[in-house]
Amino acid sequence: MIKVPLTVRGAELLKEELQRLKSVERPSVIEAIAEARSHGDLSENAEYDAAKERQAFVEGRIAELEGKLSNAVIIDPSELDADGRVVFGATVNLMDLETEESVTYQIVGDDEADIKVCKVSVNSPISRALIGKEAGDVAEVVAPGGIREYEVLDVKYI
Repeated sequence: MIKVPLTVRGAELLKEELQRLKSVERPSVIEAIAEARSHGDLSENAEYDAAKERQAFVEGRIAELEGKLSNAVIIDPSELDADGRVVFGATVNLMDLETEESVTYQIVGDDEADIKVCKVSVNSPISRALIGKEAGDVAEVVAPGGIREYEVLDVKYI
């Protein structure tokens, strides 16, 4: 059994999706299947095939979310005592030493990662390079374009 690390917010989002799938999507699919059945011959009924396909997707996603939530280790960054080190859930302010641009990332679980909102997976190269670092440390990140160096400016547990 593999434990799935999640922040409190990440667990809430998965629970919300699971609730929506069970209370909205599942009944909608059942209704679509019943409607398609009422049209008669199922062997050449595209609506029926599409509804059954949608049902398989919804049920598969429900099972996947239930599995992840049952194996989740929920970590509240605000309760961490990591002595200023970068750990799972931490929000890290960095300076790219080549471009001198500042960027802030939160290290989250794979299911929560979304670079558009500055959330990076704990399994990403940048997270792996940052784990254990403190303000003032330099992390070398192996990126597709070569090695990038980032100075850790600040570490927060929000």
